[in-house]
Amino acid sequence: MFEQLGIIGCGLMGGSFALALKRAGLVKRIVGYSKSPSTTEHARQLGVIDVEAPSALLAVSGADIVLIAVPVAATEATFKAIKHLVTPQTLIMDVGSTKRDVIDAARRALREQIGSFVPAHPIAGREVSGIEHADADLYRGQQVILTPIERTLTVQLQQAIDVWTALGCRVVQMSPESHDAAFAAVSHLPHLISFALMNAIADQPQGKDYLSLAGPGFRDFTRIAASDAKVWRDIMMSNREELLAQSRIFQRHLQALELMISSGDEPALESLLERASLTRANWRMTQQQ
Repeated sequence: MFEQLGIIGCGLMGGSFALALKRAGLVKRIVGYSKSPSTTEHARQLGVIDVEAPSALLAVSGADIVLIAVPVAATEATFKAIKHLVTPQTLIMDVGSTKRDVIDAARRALREQIGSFVPAHPIAGREVSGIEHADADLYRGQQVILTPIERTLTVQLQQAIDVWTALGCRVVQMSPESHDAAFAAVSHLPHLISFALMNAIADQPQGKDYLSLAGPGFRDFTRIAASDAKVWRDIMMSNREELLAQSRIFQRHLQALELMISSGDEPALESLLERASLTRANWRMTQQQ
């Protein structure tokens, strides 16, 4: 059990982590800080945190576990704000969707205390944000990717594995580079496409009429386009090289389908569609195992 959890960023991700630790009996006291004092106050009123901290530094004071749940672009400033109270006994984790930029920020800001930082990416979330949506079950049954570096302390890494496992998560370890390449393909690119599709339809003169006719398939495909724009701006910019590489690959495959349609090559078109359908079916089966 941890004596005190410091939450920096009292939103969906940070709030859900706090509630999950509380329910699991893994922490005695939770101190929270958000840039907006009203958000921190709301978190306390909802019972997500026990104490409001007036600064990120004071949220870390006395904490043996710290979760940084801020937009990736704000990570370095957060590390700088708390570095003076980070000790070799502190476990610090983040929940960012990119890892190389976060680790680079930690190297610059935490310096000799970087060993206390275990980079983490829980594969969980919703298109809504805010402390009012915090849910103790958000992480249960989900994967959590840990990307330790050569200076990550063994004790902290094991603590991170243990705490996420105790919350019902499946923990996977990989390099920061592999993480960013993989999630550019399976997360960042789908968001990019979903945002682009919504704009493409909205910009057409009859766009509203088209949207009024959309059914469940369109709803499911575009659900993630309702995600927080600022959060996804930061993610896309921080992982821009990998995202652009995946976008180019996608465009080649889209053009291949367009070519089959324009040329009337039905057998080739069917073959490409069938390949995609089988890949999706096989992936779904592995997810259900």
